[in-house]
Amino acid sequence: MSETMLKRSSAPRSLKGASWLKRPETERVFAALADADVETRAVGGAVRNTLLGRPVTEIDLATTALPQRVMELARKAGLKAVPTGIDHGTVTVVCDGVPFEVTTLRHDVETFGRHATVVFTKDWQEDARRRDFTLNALYAERDGTVFDPLGGYEDVVEGRVRFIGDAETRIKEDYLRILRFFRFNAYYGKGPFDAEGLRASVKLRDGMERLSAERVAGEVRRLLVAPQAVHAVEAMFDYGLLTGVIGCVPRLNRFSRLVAIEEAVGREPNAMLRLAALAVFVAEDAERVAERLHLSNAEQALLALGARDHIESGLPEEGAAKQLLYKLGPAAYAGAVRLAWADSEASPNDGSWRDAITLEERWQAPVFPVKGSDLSEHIKGPALGALLRTLEAEWVAEGFAASRDELLDRAAKLSRGSSKQVR
Repeated sequence: MSETMLKRSSAPRSLKGASWLKRPETERVFAALADADVETRAVGGAVRNTLLGRPVTEIDLATTALPQRVMELARKAGLKAVPTGIDHGTVTVVCDGVPFEVTTLRHDVETFGRHATVVFTKDWQEDARRRDFTLNALYAERDGTVFDPLGGYEDVVEGRVRFIGDAETRIKEDYLRILRFFRFNAYYGKGPFDAEGLRASVKLRDGMERLSAERVAGEVRRLLVAPQAVHAVEAMFDYGLLTGVIGCVPRLNRFSRLVAIEEAVGREPNAMLRLAALAVFVAEDAERVAERLHLSNAEQALLALGARDHIESGLPEEGAAKQLLYKLGPAAYAGAVRLAWADSEASPNDGSWRDAITLEERWQAPVFPVKGSDLSEHIKGPALGALLRTLEAEWVAEGFAASRDELLDRAAKLSRGSSKQVR
């Protein structure tokens, strides 16, 4: 077994201080998989992010134990074991509600996206060579000792996203790796994209048409909220890949303005709002993009905010902002204001727009004080609903100032007038 421990003087030989290694759940899973002829290591994102000082949200493990053995060892230790991808060597081990994906070392004999034919192995380098990028082929022992079979550490610290081996070969194994190439650059890249990876991605871009909508959507969601999303999205457009993904000519300026606004006001990015800024011109666009990417109804509703006529909304004037907040509710209002701001020519530091975006923190929309039961003695049927809508529209337009008694008096006059017209 040939493997390379990190040798550069600047490279940590151990992640011993990593908090995720000290968690009781992690220690229990490692302990469960500890056996005389079994080696188990953390792999990929947990190792990479720790080396970069970034948060670790999930822990994947690689092991020399065969999948059935993994399940036996886990259950013997009182842990739940779920055969989530057992044909490809993956078992999800759950400890106190925390899932760990445990995958047997393997090499891919034939690959068709998610439908690879695999052979299990005990060779760590062979397992590393079947992965996508060098920065994902880093391993860490239970005690934190780091192993770098393919020299990925240098790429991690230099911000290079490089395919392992021949880029075209890696992409043909799974065309989703084109989108992953741009996503990983958006998260970890520094400087220009790797030339070989970029050439291969452009050359083979038509292969993305074979991918399922769900897989494409998953990558799009992650890419759009990445720290360098603007750089990656613009690169995808420049090299002819973006239009094929979203199905339309993108609004790059609107997208970059939204990102700048979110960063300036310290708001967490929302993938659907960013997609709305990028791809939605009119209401039909929201439906089309949602269908193309198989998005949920809730996600389509956020996309639809990109088609609202913000120019006529009166934003960022406070009266107009209050009316919009009342109409949309806090969640949709927050998105609508971000998109309206991105549509405007205002600076990300504009005070009026900042007031509008924080309105929900300072003002709670009142409840319309009149109900149908208040009027049902005098008017019924469709006319009742119409009267309520008229009263509410006037109440909102007048700044929510009219009291319940004033509205009831107004309703009585309107209903009498309506009765006279009927006679």
